[in-house]
Amino acid sequence: MKFILPLLLVVLGVGGGAAAGFFLKPAPVEVVDEDGTHDCLPSETTQTLKAVEAETPSELEYVKLNNQFVIPVLKSGRVAALVILSLSVEVSGDQDATVYEREPKLRDLFNEVLFFHANTGGFDGVFTDFSKMEMLRKGLSEAAHKALGGTHVGVLITDIVRQDA
Repeated sequence: MKFILPLLLVVLGVGGGAAAGFFLKPAPVEVVDEDGTHDCLPSETTQTLKAVEAETPSELEYVKLNNQFVIPVLKSGRVAALVILSLSVEVSGDQDATVYEREPKLRDLFNEVLFFHANTGGFDGVFTDFSKMEMLRKGLSEAAHKALGGTHVGVLITDIVRQDA
């Protein structure tokens, strides 16, 4: 009898967890594009991609910023990891000179966003999670808008690496 009760509790716990995971998982959003292809991305991603495609002119340039960004991740006042990022700015037309002229201001605003993201736990755990990356992209895009005005279309994270100490 004393072996049956723990076994029964384990089976009920595993079964209850599996049932909860099955019933509480979000349903995939299926979108049929004009060309008849199916898309199963989350609805926010699909809407963002369609908005960018609608706004994006046919002439785009990708301006890679000269140096990488090195962001420390602190735990209890000590550096626990370093995150190294390479960023590019997506601009319309011949605006690459504008990006390079305003690069010091742009780098300062990007550093502000990256340090805030690191201090709020954005680079902890699974730092490439969709929601964390989307938050980071949104912050970087807002910073680029402050520095460049309407000339930028988006910010691309071309490389990202975390080195734990």
